[in-house]
Amino acid sequence: MKARRDVYQAIADPTRRAIIGLIAAGPLDMNSITEKFDITQQAISLHVKILADCGLVRMKQQGRNRICEAKLGKLGEVDQWVSQYRQHYESKLDAMEKYIEKLKKERYGKRKR
Repeated sequence: MKARRDVYQAIADPTRRAIIGLIAAGPLDMNSITEKFDITQQAISLHVKILADCGLVRMKQQGRNRICEAKLGKLGEVDQWVSQYRQHYESKLDAMEKYIEKLKKERYGKRKR
């Protein structure tokens, strides 16, 4: 049985993230995508297939060309997952900022006397 791929698997690979970045600006054909990388068209096709399986890319046939179009809605799932941790790190950064301000006041407050 084939394992179902998810959006996290898609974005785990730097080449796939780069492909998403390219086609997010607008649809591209497979040759245009391949030209941007130093790997074979077969390897790019595999990456695009994985992105399509994960719902991040839609393939359209236009004449002899296969056009890749970004479907970025599924990235919202990643954003939701990350946002729960964003609040944690923001609170840590806020606490660190307050601590640094306290140190500055202590250090510079002593010099003024």
